[in-house]
Amino acid sequence: MQYLDTIFGYPVPLVIKNLIIGIAAILLGVLVKFVIHKTFMLLSRWWNFAIIKSTIKHLRRPVEVFLPLLFLNFSIDLMDLSPKFRLGIDKILEISLTVTFAIILIRLINVLEDFFYLKYDLNKENNLKERKIRTQLQFVRKFIVSLIILITAAIILLSFESMRKIGAGLLTGVGIGGIIIGFAAQKSLGNLLAGFQIAFTQPIRIDDVLVVEGEWGKVEEITLTYVVVSIWDQRRLILPITYFIEKPFQNWTRVSADLLGTVFLYLDYTIPIEPLRQEMTRLLTASPLWDRRVNVVQITDSTKDGLIEVRFLMSASNSSRAFDLRCNIREGMITFIQGNYPESLPKTRLEFKDKLKEI
Repeated sequence: MQYLDTIFGYPVPLVIKNLIIGIAAILLGVLVKFVIHKTFMLLSRWWNFAIIKSTIKHLRRPVEVFLPLLFLNFSIDLMDLSPKFRLGIDKILEISLTVTFAIILIRLINVLEDFFYLKYDLNKENNLKERKIRTQLQFVRKFIVSLIILITAAIILLSFESMRKIGAGLLTGVGIGGIIIGFAAQKSLGNLLAGFQIAFTQPIRIDDVLVVEGEWGKVEEITLTYVVVSIWDQRRLILPITYFIEKPFQNWTRVSADLLGTVFLYLDYTIPIEPLRQEMTRLLTASPLWDRRVNVVQITDSTKDGLIEVRFLMSASNSSRAFDLRCNIREGMITFIQGNYPESLPKTRLEFKDKLKEI
């Protein structure tokens, strides 16, 4: 067995030397990680920066693994290893560092996402700009994460000699293979291009209110291939992303969230309209759901059944408030008519003729 120079008068085997170097490198990495972590913890106490807390939350675990591996990789040159054993260790460390670094990059994207989510808060009353930014951010994040994963997988596979040979062999058949892959990937590429188009032209955005396939709901998620619409009754409608490029749909918040709401009541011709206008104004003024823009009462039609159609038009700051406001006004107006003009409620008229007078 080979020995090093004596340490404190004792010979040390090579395997012990290598272990000492390796353990020292790992401990040094843990120490550096500990110092960095404590520094960020102190910063988070002195300054209430959400970005610092987000950095600690997302990067703590992968950095705990990356730094010891990095210092262990640096220490390999100081060890006396056989070429075959060193090649195996180098390969394991290379793959581990590549995967860990990819995870760190993905977590950094999450940190940036948290920063933009804090800066562009969807809970604001008029959140058109925030919805634009979030839609683009969500799509770009998913695209970059997918790209990082693909590049990482390619780097790992190409680091093996056998994989490089397979790649060289595949390149000889790239003509036919390219045509086959092109046909196979046509749908996926179409979805990807549609996703880019939606992210930057934005016919829909995160939190937009849509009427699609006869359903009312909000855009909950936009992925690279599909869109999730949260229906009002907590169902989820999943649609391919190309749907919003190829088919018509209603977007109630395309320009702004402001919306008009209507209530139709069918009443007898004897109903006076001016008291209805006054009661409508009273109900709207007392309601926190009204945004004070529109308040209209009109007779919009008359039916063959001897009734008139009265439209109550109101406005609200978003579709949810508009729906609740419509329900409240409908209930309030019916109650008002029942209490003050019950004779003007819808009724069926029958005409009787005296047969004796006709004889």
